[in-house]
Amino acid sequence: MIVAISGAGGLIGSEVAKAISASGGSVLRLVRRPPRGEDELQWDPAQGVAAAEWLSACDAVVHLAGAGLADRRWTPARKRELRDSRVPATMNLCRSLASLSTPPRVLVMASAMGIYGDRGDERLDESSPIGRGFLAEMARDWEGAADPARERGIRVVMLRFGLVLSPRGGVLAKMLTPFRLGLGGPLGHAHAWWSWVAIDDIVGLVRHAIATPALAGPVNATAPHAVTSGEFARALGRALGRPALFPVPAFVLRLVLGEMADAAVLTSLRVEPGRAIESGYRFLYEDLGPALAHLLPRGG
Repeated sequence: MIVAISGAGGLIGSEVAKAISASGGSVLRLVRRPPRGEDELQWDPAQGVAAAEWLSACDAVVHLAGAGLADRRWTPARKRELRDSRVPATMNLCRSLASLSTPPRVLVMASAMGIYGDRGDERLDESSPIGRGFLAEMARDWEGAADPARERGIRVVMLRFGLVLSPRGGVLAKMLTPFRLGLGGPLGHAHAWWSWVAIDDIVGLVRHAIATPALAGPVNATAPHAVTSGEFARALGRALGRPALFPVPAFVLRLVLGEMADAAVLTSLRVEPGRAIESGYRFLYEDLGPALAHLLPRGG
């Protein structure tokens, strides 16, 4: 199997590329700089893939590129960058795929559980209505940007990522230092729901989406058992052998993060991976404790 990957140098993309190569597949990395080898193909998010015919040899495309949501404060300019790196970029990639006489059979693309907005204690599945706010509206348009691929007959799977747990990046990596110093605690509202997923299961879900012909449309990429912010903090404290006694109030997060605090940290999302389970995916880590023990061996 030959799989083209955008964002192959990122936290998720690098792990997906490694897993595909380890299983005997070939990876074609879509890069914005000039290619440095035969395993790379240049693309421009603002234009698409110039030499798109090379993608005809691919069985699947995994589209993970996009500016990091939590990398910087959400100024108006940053919000434009976040949107432009997802919506037009996805549209242009899908137009390139649709132009091929023999396109790849499947496109697996990143999306975000933020599409549901802030929903309190409501249990959310893929049929739940889309929420409100910048992140929800961006995710809606992001998924809609894949229409050229769908209209061409390419099977499109949109993985709505939850909080991806990895010690190498994302929310878990940002929390490790204060927790190791004994200064950890819940972020914002202790009763807000956090829908998390281990990086190993994200890789597994990408591969499952590629290999499952009946799977198309939105798929919640979250572990089956969401936890509250307070439960997450206590579980992380136990994994590190540290207390979790110092909550970070919502107003402090808003001062530090601005609008991003309400959109990405203080929201309550109890998301359930119904379609993944129904289609036969078995999670490696359904519960947070074992996931953290795996990701942070011996309190790492």
